[in-house]
Parts: sequence; C-alpha cells; structure tokens
Amino acid sequence: MSKRNLGEKIKLSTYEDMFGVDENVAIVQSQAEQIIDVALTELHPFKNHPFKVLDDEKMEEMIESVKQYGILVPAIVRVRAEGGYELISGHRRHHAATLAGLETMPVMVKVCNDDESTVIMVDSNIQREDISISEKAKAYRMKYDAMKHQGSTGGLSLQEMSNLAGESCKTIQRLIYLSNLSEDLLECIDTKKLGISQGVDLAFLSDEQQEIVYRVMVESNMFVTMEQSARIKNAVKEGLFNEQWLREILSYKKATIRKVVFNQKRLDSYFEPTMSNEDIESIIVKLLEEWKEKGGQN
Repeated sequence: MSKRNLGEKIKLSTYEDMFGVDENVAIVQSQAEQIIDVALTELHPFKNHPFKVLDDEKMEEMIESVKQYGILVPAIVRVRAEGGYELISGHRRHHAATLAGLETMPVMVKVCNDDESTVIMVDSNIQREDISISEKAKAYRMKYDAMKHQGSTGGLSLQEMSNLAGESCKTIQRLIYLSNLSEDLLECIDTKKLGISQGVDLAFLSDEQQEIVYRVMVESNMFVTMEQSARIKNAVKEGLFNEQWLREILSYKKATIRKVVFNQKRLDSYFEPTMSNEDIESIIVKLLEEWKEKGGQN
C-alpha cells in the first residue's frame, strides 16, 4: 500500500474530537490555575473587598517575612477584562510585597465568574482571627448573595455557610442583617458602643433614619440600649419615629426603685414579735414623718 493511500485512510482527529471540548476553551483551561509571577502593578483589588488591609503590627511582621523569604503562598487571581488581574485572595500579601520593595509576586490564575470569585474570596479570609464584626457582616452578605445567584435557596445557603464557617445559622443571619447598617453605625458595633442585638434592630431602619440615630447618639453622647433599640424598631413600623421622639427616648431615665430591707434581729430589738409587718411599717412611717417635720435633723 502506498504512503498516499495510507494517508488517505488515516483521518487525524481534531482536538475537539479527541477530548470533547472546543480547542480554544481547552487552551484557556490549560492556562488556568497555573502559578506565574506577575508584576505588582498588574494586580488590582477585588471589587468591594470587605476585609481591611491595615498597617498594624501583624503587617510589619509580614513585611519582614517577605523581605527574608519572599511570598511563599501564591495569591489567587483571575484575568480582568480591563487588563491585568483581579486579586481574589492575597490582598495583605500584595500590600506587604509592595512595602517590602518587591516588583512581582507568585499568583495562581483561576477561571471563575463573579459569584464563584466572591465565594472563594470570602472563604479564603473568613477564618482569620483578627476580622472585625463589620468585615464579617459584609463578607457574609456578599457570599450569601453570590450563593443565591448560583441557585442555592436562602435557607440552604445559610446552612452551607454555617457548616463551613463553624457558626450557627442564626449568628450568620444576624451578621448579614448588620450589613444593612451605615458605616458609622458599623463602626459603633466594632468599637462596642453598640451591641449586635441593637445593631440588628437598627438595621431595619432606612439610611436616613440611621443617620438620625447616629447623629443624636453623638450629639447627646448616649448610646442605644437593647430596650431602646426594640422601641425604635417598633416606632418605625408604626410610623412614629422622628428625631424629637428619638431624643426623648434616649434621654428618658427610669426612676430608681429603692428597696430597704431590715435585719430581722435588729427589728426584734425594737418591736414585739407578735406585731405584724403592717404595724411595724406604720410605726416606722409615723416616726419618719415626725423626723421630717423637725427638718430631718437628728
């Protein structure tokens, strides 16, 4: 058989025939999740990244480590349509590398959509010990919304988040509520000027109403108690909430309830054992009235 006839009988399969995928898609997938060195200037923060990058003592330690050993754990990124890469995780490492004077850092390139990126971003950071309540609230909100976009129902999303984070569904749900608070009120939560319970109540207020609450708290130097936050929430539902009403609620002070208890032996030294409590009280009040008429003097 001639080489020509042999060639005619052999039909070379395409990439798609052999692997069942489009060649262009396969090339992109083969490039995905590879670790490469990327210029720091080509790395951009995740949109609405909820976790703060602080120049604190831990950052100083990270900078020294980067100077000595470099970046040991690659960041996770995805390609940006505008050019460069979007950081999914590794914002603190990127900041440390910049301050340490590095020009590049290792990254793992992933192919993922917005919702998938959000879930990875949150899961990569949520277990850190130094996360504030406001950071957790925003992160859980972002992940919850992303999971709903992906098809998980609300209850299922909360349970999945609970299983992964090791926190109860109720705790995660309360934190998600807190994400509706203004930045000023979230700061009050972080600095423990407001409790989480109060924050959940206030999260049901509109942006304008929250602004009123914060302004009145600052001007009066008073902070909302659990009882007051519940009243505020109900007042909003009933259409009674306004600034004047709020000022009156925060400035109101309950009368101090005084209760005097006498030692039994001491009472027995003044009153017969057969006397009733009512008789003893009557005599004490009568003596106090006489004391008062004399000007309260001994």
